[in-house]
Amino acid sequence: MLCLALAVHACDEALTGFLSVYNPTVRAFRERLPWAPLPTFGFAAWFAGLFGACCILLLLARFVYRGDRWMRPLGYGFAVLMIFNGLGHVAGTIAGHSLFSVPSPHPMPGFYSSPLLLAAAGYLLYRLRYPAPQ
Repeated sequence: MLCLALAVHACDEALTGFLSVYNPTVRAFRERLPWAPLPTFGFAAWFAGLFGACCILLLLARFVYRGDRWMRPLGYGFAVLMIFNGLGHVAGTIAGHSLFSVPSPHPMPGFYSSPLLLAAAGYLLYRLRYPAPQ
């Protein structure tokens, strides 16, 4: 479910102009911390990367469904990362800007799908903690 929620979130970001907020935020971040390895993206590379990541995550989902133990740490990491992602969009909408005061449209791009992302991440955390009986 979280893989599909991420795909919906990527489409939400693409349709609402996420890179117009992300790229200036990265540039402002680099001014303060020049060693930070954060890339800026063109739309095609960014969307292709997200599409590829979603496909790989969907392929890995079968191991989660089987209950493979090696997937548990990866699942926890993915869920926590997506919680921070969703909360970042909500916080940016409330604040009206991204980090370093880069203004964003109201609501922030990706905001509408953030509740779905948060719910799916919470559900994955729950299922990792309390797996279904085999």
